[in-house]
Amino acid sequence: MKKLSKNYFIIPIFVPHLGCPHDCIFCNQKKITGLSTNVADVDVKNIIEEHLETFPKGDISIEVAFYGGSFTGIDKNVQKELLSIPYKYKKKGIINGIRLSTRPDYIDEEILNILKTYSVDTIELGVQSLDEEVLKNSYRGHSVKDVYRAAELIKEQGFNLGLQMMIGLVGDTKDKSLFTAKEFVKLNPYCVRIYPTLVIKDTYLNKMYKEEKYKPLSIDETVDIVTDILLLFEYYNIDVIRIGLQPTENIQLGKDVIAGPFHPSFRQLVESNIYKLILENHLSNYKKDLITNQILFIETNEKNISNIVGQKSFNTNYLVNKYKLERVKISKEDLPRDIINITLGDYRKTVSRKEAINKLLYKRGIL
Repeated sequence: MKKLSKNYFIIPIFVPHLGCPHDCIFCNQKKITGLSTNVADVDVKNIIEEHLETFPKGDISIEVAFYGGSFTGIDKNVQKELLSIPYKYKKKGIINGIRLSTRPDYIDEEILNILKTYSVDTIELGVQSLDEEVLKNSYRGHSVKDVYRAAELIKEQGFNLGLQMMIGLVGDTKDKSLFTAKEFVKLNPYCVRIYPTLVIKDTYLNKMYKEEKYKPLSIDETVDIVTDILLLFEYYNIDVIRIGLQPTENIQLGKDVIAGPFHPSFRQLVESNIYKLILENHLSNYKKDLITNQILFIETNEKNISNIVGQKSFNTNYLVNKYKLERVKISKEDLPRDIINITLGDYRKTVSRKEAINKLLYKRGIL
């Protein structure tokens, strides 16, 4: 299926799956009897109408996305009731896409037939890991085999396949996370989300953390792991649509987030680290005496500047200190997003992000 235009808007509809029978250690969703939700069709209609009033007119794409819980685990009649609303808007051409997320073990032919009837485009699977031990430690309640089976069914039926993975679960390692990412590549998903594991209030993981049975990854450790994974996905042209939980009033350190590698702009940390590695790889080719006290000039697309500079000028300060540069001067130019020009003394180099990523993947032993 075709991807939506980049100039698109999402209408988020949060559907708590209050009856989820699984108690994953990282999740604080309350369990009650029965598979149900507290969102009705009238709520869906109101949410869609409210968002439509705020969108600009013109050539845009609009997608209704059901978030929260496992949508296909809800009672089938309730699924149909909820889906019937965006389906009507899609038939009229008012919206362009419908997406939802669910568990791998909540996918079968009957469910997919329902979703197809209501014109669902994208199904995201909360995979988390493709290591059996990590799944078991997380009390996921499904196996690796369930993931492959669900992914195959989804693609066979013509849906867009989305995959979600978590970094730093109990028993996870960098190698296991990279293995999961490489298996994702084989499944050739439409999109991917990457979530570093956070210790959330009122979860079993919180209990393990308090008892010192679980140690979350640091920010630096997580950035290192996710950098390799993002490099890999970019190399294979896999769209990573989110890295890290969306900050909200409660998803903040000191509130519902007890511990873990939380950052409100986690993706930027990773993107900045990639540019730091690209520039380091380039500067390492020079003799130190040719770099000392020189000005490093970088020309780039305006959209790259903040990532190249790094948060609080981390990258530029790092390069100046490591290579004894006089300073780093970055200027915006009318260049493609994946090209940067580097000038150091009499030497000028055009660096392709794609070629640089290829070199980094081999240098870091990922390919």
